[in-house]
Amino acid sequence: MKRIISLLLLVLILPSCRTDFTPAKGDHDLVFDNLSMTWDEAIPLGNGMLGALVWQKEGMLRISLDRVDLWDLRPMRNLDFKQFTYEWVSDQWKNDTYRKVQEQMDVPYDKSVAPTKIPAAALEFDISSLGDPLEVRLYVEDAICEIRWDNNVSLKVFVHGTDQTGWFRFENTENMPLPVLIPPAYGKKETMGKTNIPLEVDLTLLGYETGIVNTEDDEISYIQNGWGGFEYTVNVKWQDSGSGLEGCWSISSSFPGWEERQSATKVVTEAINNGYDKALKSHLEWWKEYWSRSSVKIPDPVIEKQYFLEMYKFGSVARNNTPPVSLQAVWTADNGRIPPWKGDFHHDLNTQLSYWPSYVSNHTDLAEGFVNWLWKYKPIFEEYTKAYYASDGLNVPGVTTLMGEPMGGWIQYSLGPTVSAWLGHHFYLQWRYTMDRDFLSERAYPWLVATAKHFDNISVIADNGLRKLPISSSPEINGNSKEAWFDKTTNFDLALIRWTYSKAAELAFELGLEDEAKKWELRLNEWPDLVADETGLMLAPEHPYSESHRHFSHLMGWHPLGLIDYSNGPDDIAMINNTLQTLKNHGSDYWTGYSFSWQANLYARAMMGNEAANSLRIFSEAFCLPNSFHVNGDQTEKGYSKFRYRPFTLEGNFAFASGLQEMLIQSHTGVVRLFPAIPDDWENISFEKLRTEGAFLISAGMKDGHIGVILIEAETGGVIKLLNLFEGDFTVDGELYNSPESDVIVLNLEKGQVISLVQEPSIVPKGDK
Repeated sequence: MKRIISLLLLVLILPSCRTDFTPAKGDHDLVFDNLSMTWDEAIPLGNGMLGALVWQKEGMLRISLDRVDLWDLRPMRNLDFKQFTYEWVSDQWKNDTYRKVQEQMDVPYDKSVAPTKIPAAALEFDISSLGDPLEVRLYVEDAICEIRWDNNVSLKVFVHGTDQTGWFRFENTENMPLPVLIPPAYGKKETMGKTNIPLEVDLTLLGYETGIVNTEDDEISYIQNGWGGFEYTVNVKWQDSGSGLEGCWSISSSFPGWEERQSATKVVTEAINNGYDKALKSHLEWWKEYWSRSSVKIPDPVIEKQYFLEMYKFGSVARNNTPPVSLQAVWTADNGRIPPWKGDFHHDLNTQLSYWPSYVSNHTDLAEGFVNWLWKYKPIFEEYTKAYYASDGLNVPGVTTLMGEPMGGWIQYSLGPTVSAWLGHHFYLQWRYTMDRDFLSERAYPWLVATAKHFDNISVIADNGLRKLPISSSPEINGNSKEAWFDKTTNFDLALIRWTYSKAAELAFELGLEDEAKKWELRLNEWPDLVADETGLMLAPEHPYSESHRHFSHLMGWHPLGLIDYSNGPDDIAMINNTLQTLKNHGSDYWTGYSFSWQANLYARAMMGNEAANSLRIFSEAFCLPNSFHVNGDQTEKGYSKFRYRPFTLEGNFAFASGLQEMLIQSHTGVVRLFPAIPDDWENISFEKLRTEGAFLISAGMKDGHIGVILIEAETGGVIKLLNLFEGDFTVDGELYNSPESDVIVLNLEKGQVISLVQEPSIVPKGDK
């Protein structure tokens, strides 16, 4: 009786206070005529901490639920650094007893079910009475999934932009399908067909007992115990909205989180009391602000749509107060198995590529989540460095758990000697794109100093009198074989080492530490230069790139580090052109999707717009599922790659977005280049508020192939150098610009100053005066 009275009161009250909302359809929306039948083609929703996938399983509408810190953190077996160290590995390699290393340090990763990311649960609704959907749509601008049926029946689902809640609302239906909570298959083996890779093993092997599900009239609570006392709770409540059913869910975990923990039950109760409409309003406000940070407009609808879908996913998985983007982030596999590669943090490429687009897109606040996590676990990394390398500097395991602990795997990369340097690149980018001097002095410079100290500690003097690593590798060349180690330092390791010393010197000078800067410059000169021959950049001395391979680790010195660049002159230009030709000669048979995304970045750095755009199209059309998820293997019959599998990982998606950004704007050389690598037929293009190094926000456009208006906002102030694309005279804030004979425009701006550079005819970026 109490339930009936409550529902009657809601029917009387809610219509008068509800705010009707119809999302605006957009060109970049995902639109389908039915629900996906597999989890990896589902509609993705998320907020960096919580995630959801909307799809259909065995006739039931299913919302797969996830939380980023749900992990089984049992220690990896056999990673005993008291016995197995970098020196020991080097000795086995030199003594031709390397099989011992593989057995002790590589095999456990493949044979151990954990540590691993784990799923939360799923909500299911019986929608059999509703028939087939008319449309399934992800409103990209609003981050809302809507499903529509006949008779104006609809379901809207969203994960709140900031609050740790997800919401659903059925509208215009009297037959309200109540949710059922489905725990992960911890206690039973599911038959899910052929696996993608050997590491996808059944959740039953984790050894959990299935948790307890308590169902009441308008609430479900589920508590699941994991390894070592870990526990998480899923809570969902619902109520009559007046025209259907609306509800809210949340997930809480016992992991020592990034903010004050609240129980899922408390979070959901407060959210329900505040109401769906209030939650929707603040959710839309967050996403409106997110999209206002920057935008692009290009004449290629395939690339433009994919770009906005990538930036949508980035907004769904990155926050400054959550762990960084792992392999699948908040979209853990919902197929009765652990996720591909255990959903871990791969730092030999994956995490780094995932944050490439954050800086130019003006989302440096979200990129903070990456460096915040790295800094949080710096003591863990230093302990690892001391134990494995006998070094009192800083390195990071190449494959880690949520808490930064090493997980093993192919140790050339999972325990590689230069991982902290590539991660240090993101500390440097965070400084350069924000010009935050506190961050420079308290985070960026100390990280690079500790990494440089590590290289001092582990390097030895070679016969030529220069420094080298005892053994060196190049991800993921030659797999985990003995041949994956090189006696001479590879271009991959060498590029990261040289970059670290170079930037340590640069930042020391910036901080007025001249003696330290000179020390780092001297140390830089103790290492050899990168190696190249007529084929371009090599893997290592005497080892050219000689066969198709997915990982362009040997090209680190060119991209992303910029030690080699077109702007450096004829020698570098020839080296880069030869390198690109060699990649082309050996083909893409053994590339994965992210290889094409990275290739687009390479082509853009070489000012080859047609080729860059083609690489992006191949990625989008051949290596992504219909929901835009990158799945590594070629999903077509066009022969782009011999890898035909489909394990979902995110780094290729975000490297795609970076590739388009590199085509539109570059600032890594100290001179801003606008539209440096656009295809010949892209005559009408524009972008708004793309960020450059130096913390400048630039909006610009081209009409009929001619530059129009350029707007520059100086966030912190300073000198900006801009390659002049104007054809003849132009004005700066209405005054004719007088310049010495130079191709570079030099402007000194005050903090917060906004200026316009204009030549008619012009195209004015959207929103400008």
